[in-house]
Amino acid sequence: MKRLLIVCAAIAATLPLLAQPQEPAPQGGGAVGAIGQGVRRPPPPTTPTPRLPDGSVDLSGLWVGGGSEQNLEQQGGLQPGEIPALPWVKEMMSKLDPTADPSSYCLPMGVPRIAPYPWRFVQYPTSGKKATHLYILNEGNIHTYRQIFMDGRKHPEDLEGTWFGHSIGWWDKDTLVIDSVGFNGRVWMDRRGFPQTEKMHIIERYTRVNMGNITREVTIDDPGAYSKPFTLKFAARLSNPGDEIMEYICNENNQYGGAGGFTDASAKPQ
Repeated sequence: MKRLLIVCAAIAATLPLLAQPQEPAPQGGGAVGAIGQGVRRPPPPTTPTPRLPDGSVDLSGLWVGGGSEQNLEQQGGLQPGEIPALPWVKEMMSKLDPTADPSSYCLPMGVPRIAPYPWRFVQYPTSGKKATHLYILNEGNIHTYRQIFMDGRKHPEDLEGTWFGHSIGWWDKDTLVIDSVGFNGRVWMDRRGFPQTEKMHIIERYTRVNMGNITREVTIDDPGAYSKPFTLKFAARLSNPGDEIMEYICNENNQYGGAGGFTDASAKPQ
């Protein structure tokens, strides 16, 4: 009887912990039931911003959030209808089928969209020299990456359109500025389908305000789809110590999962 009472007391003490609400999905996230979206994370550290040997800001670390996913306006700090879409964009979006989202078929999310999974900066080199290249590695959506040239080069005159465009970067004091052109116009910037055209020009400003927080300001200038430039503001936070990017397998024209109409991971096509 004594042992039974001890077991019952232990269970009673555990139940309140199990009933605690999980942490909301991080800003920039939105995948319902996505692994890791219910992870409890302590407040990000607010200690001073780390720096590399050359004095530039060290952007390394595993980050969560920092971009759009479900709703470009809401997640980017704008009011509904504030994005200055041209009439053809509004008409096109009113008829869109959400399941036609290119990312559902394992195609890249482009810029400024970020899957609700971790990502990290990689600066090269880091040993006492100015970084000539900077890479952004994304866990979600076919393990995509972006290459940012930090060596002073200009954009090529004749660019072939790509999902992430051609990116050059530089430092404005402690803010990383990334200038990107040469897009293929096939990206949806959120789940609702805000488009890009080949005229797209994007300026991003990344500022690591302290050890655990980054702000990202994104200015969209695409006269093919929007009547004037507009600016979005996002925030990313450092993930838990010890977290790493996980393997994510997704192939173009994937016929499993959401793209194939299967919500059960164990389901098989007929």
